Amino acid sequence: MNVYAQALRLPAVCVAAMALIAVSLCPLSAQAQGRKTIRDAEIENIIRAYSTPLFQSAGLSPSAVDIILIDDPSLNAFVAGGQNIFIHTGLLMRADKAEQVIGVIAHETGHIVGGHIAARINEMREASKSMLVTYLLGIGAAIATGRGEIAAATISGGSDIALKSVLSYTRGQEQAADQAATRLLQATGQTPEGLLEFMEILGGQEALLSINQDPYLRTHPVTRERITFLEHALEESPYRGQPPSQEYERLHARTRAKLIGFLRPQSQVFREYPRQDTSLEARYAHAIAYYRSADMNRALPLVNGLIEEHPDDPYFQELKGQMLFEQGRMQESLPHLETAARLLPDSPQIKLLLSQVLIEMNDPQRDQQAIENLRRVVQAEPSNAFAWRLAATAYGRQGDKGMLSLAMAEAALARRKYPEAKVHSKRALDILPSGSPSWIRADDVFNASERASGTGG
Repeated sequence: MNVYAQALRLPAVCVAAMALIAVSLCPLSAQAQGRKTIRDAEIENIIRAYSTPLFQSAGLSPSAVDIILIDDPSLNAFVAGGQNIFIHTGLLMRADKAEQVIGVIAHETGHIVGGHIAARINEMREASKSMLVTYLLGIGAAIATGRGEIAAATISGGSDIALKSVLSYTRGQEQAADQAATRLLQATGQTPEGLLEFMEILGGQEALLSINQDPYLRTHPVTRERITFLEHALEESPYRGQPPSQEYERLHARTRAKLIGFLRPQSQVFREYPRQDTSLEARYAHAIAYYRSADMNRALPLVNGLIEEHPDDPYFQELKGQMLFEQGRMQESLPHLETAARLLPDSPQIKLLLSQVLIEMNDPQRDQQAIENLRRVVQAEPSNAFAWRLAATAYGRQGDKGMLSLAMAEAALARRKYPEAKVHSKRALDILPSGSPSWIRADDVFNASERASGTGG
């Protein structure tokens, strides 16, 4: 698992005149900015397993919808920047069942298919205009009469009207997303029970002050009407009473164990999973917790036991490889990461870690292996700046100055360092064979950087 700070550059729609409204309604664009995101092959694939049937039923291409995990203990999920679903780790750890997570994903998918992102931005813009006019009227009244209280009353009244307008619009969108969610869940042979349970969890927070509420409640207001609708939908569901997917519940248990093991203090890990608990998820969490505290004498036997029981599980192999690598035991880590990559050949995250180990070994033959793996990584994730930087290291060792410059240009472009990308791509164009695929790509990077930096023409 990799946790790293990343400024998620999404379109900003909050405006100064909407300060009070922005606190609760601007997360669709601004909430993710500056947050830490998590990359983990296992958890990403589990969320994909939940989501793909819902996306397909909604008429969306699963590959076109990005799911981003945010390292945040609060309970939240939201849609932003197009077809992007952001999920807080706090939601995944706090959900009791996979059904609850799936219900939230179905609801957020409802926002996407309903076009609510663009509609909410437009509504907020109109509300901000209304508030701006109110401010100007209030100031004008104060100047004309010399009475500041008139301005205050005017501004307060206008703010209240704008706030009620946006909140009303949001409630309507939430109800529409619930309706879409129930249709998607039924189309995939599931009930809205998980979404209903999730709403009931949130309902218990409504009496809390806003600052203490989870952000999901502030951006997805729970109303009696929504609860009643979901209760009725559950009663009418042809799948009511069927047991939840045991496979999904097993996957959810692993997700929680892994996140708790990596993100919670060791004392909390062992409160959640007592030492005498020998279940798979408990041993998973224990192994991770010991590894994080550098207690390899306890961590390795636990992960070895998991591998012995499940030799074809790529994630246990990946975990052992990561443990050994971060202890500087690269030669020992390599076979486990190679096994993980063989078992899960389409995972860019596993191939990325494998490539990092190969490069750290500082062996020319290993560098070529790393390049071959990194080609697969950047094919799946063209904007993975870390992968491009690793590739640049390997190309540099091989003396391939053209590909080194191209990789550096790609890394800079991915990080939105446009002047830097132009310099490296120009150098690549001067070195690479004219008209070759790599030369054409360098030209594309140069032109994209020039356009983005505003220096084109």
